[in-house]
Amino acid sequence: MNDKIRHLRQEYALSTLLEGEHDLNPTHQFKKWFEDAMSAELPEPHAMTLATVSAAGKPSIRVVLLRNFDAAGFVFFTNYKSKKGGDASQNPNVALNFFWQQIERQVRIEGCIEKINVEESEAYFNSRPRESQIGAWASLQSLEIESRATLEDQVRYYTQKYEGVPIPCPPHWGGYRVVPEYFEFWQGRPSRLHDRISYSLKNGSWLISRLNP
Repeated sequence: MNDKIRHLRQEYALSTLLEGEHDLNPTHQFKKWFEDAMSAELPEPHAMTLATVSAAGKPSIRVVLLRNFDAAGFVFFTNYKSKKGGDASQNPNVALNFFWQQIERQVRIEGCIEKINVEESEAYFNSRPRESQIGAWASLQSLEIESRATLEDQVRYYTQKYEGVPIPCPPHWGGYRVVPEYFEFWQGRPSRLHDRISYSLKNGSWLISRLNP
């Protein structure tokens, strides 16, 4: 098996990211690439890996779904009492990663995480399918559970509780915004000589650098 893994190879040659080909604003550059990923009809182009770090310095990663982005940052929603929520409350430093394999691109983002306001969280919650709203109440995300049947009992309980009435947003559920301080755009190139362009926030301005592959 190890020998098979060592011989896995793929050449990247779809595109380039040369000097002058990137936008001076990293959010605009991300928007362009994100639109390219959607145009390519990639499965879940908004899926991003979120890395958090506990107060003890232990990292943890998982995939979450991007729900909005602009110059202020990148927004996703979750249970505030989850593992990621616990990490965020103790250490605001996080990282995101988008990998769009089919178009041979990757975007890394580093920054600090913050909760969005309650009104924004409630507005998004109210737009979700009713089943997802029930799930937000039924699941104590990341905590141990006795069995699948226990979870399904909770789903039935909240389904009956809110039958025929609007489902309120749980107080333990809402959005986070990752406020970026660093971007790196990676474009696959042949022979592992990839293009890497970074943006670092210094005194309110973005400094752009080219990195070795």
